[in-house]
Amino acid sequence: MILTGQYRFKNLVPQIRMRNLPMARQDKRQQIMQAAERLFTSRRFHEITLDDVTRTAKVGKGTIYRYFRDKDDLFFQTATSGFDELCELLRHQVPAGASFFDQLTEACGQISRFFEQRRQLFRMMQTVEGRMHWCGALRDRWLERRKGLVTAVAEILAKGVAEGQVRADIPPEVLAHLLLGLLRTRARDLSEAAPADCGLALVVDVFYNGVSQRSAGGQTPQGTQKDTSP
Repeated sequence: MILTGQYRFKNLVPQIRMRNLPMARQDKRQQIMQAAERLFTSRRFHEITLDDVTRTAKVGKGTIYRYFRDKDDLFFQTATSGFDELCELLRHQVPAGASFFDQLTEACGQISRFFEQRRQLFRMMQTVEGRMHWCGALRDRWLERRKGLVTAVAEILAKGVAEGQVRADIPPEVLAHLLLGLLRTRARDLSEAAPADCGLALVVDVFYNGVSQRSAGGQTPQGTQKDTSP
């Protein structure tokens, strides 16, 4: 099913408890998660206790249990909060009236900058992603939280489909997963590469145009014959 821009960025993020909380409680929950992010990225998971979190966040342990079941839940919710932040960035920073390519470029820029500026949170997100492959329940929760970001990116790609700039035979959600994979790989494995070797513009170009000689220079890939059929 092709998504249309008519409902751009609606229903992107699953309803989460935080949005239904009064502002003071949201702030308290955020305060706890910020403290947890600092701790979980400075020491190993097993070395951190909820007592450490209470001291860093300057709250009572009962307050932590009001929002999180245990340390595992606190770690998971802190890590996956990155999806919600990314959705908000796309919602507010990608111009609704821009062309598809401009929206694509801006979205990739916002996501890449988030990965770079929130590198500690990005590492936490990667840790949870690594654990989800062997834990069914964790995997389901992770996929539910990630769904909002995938849908947000798919909305942009659907615009490209509607404008005839993106292949219509691949669901936008699949394309969104592929694009996010490229951006994650650049942030995780190629962060030290020179911009000329793996800059953001190159990532966008590879995703948009492909890697064949034909896409790069209008030539047919070596070893194949150019299709001359009508």
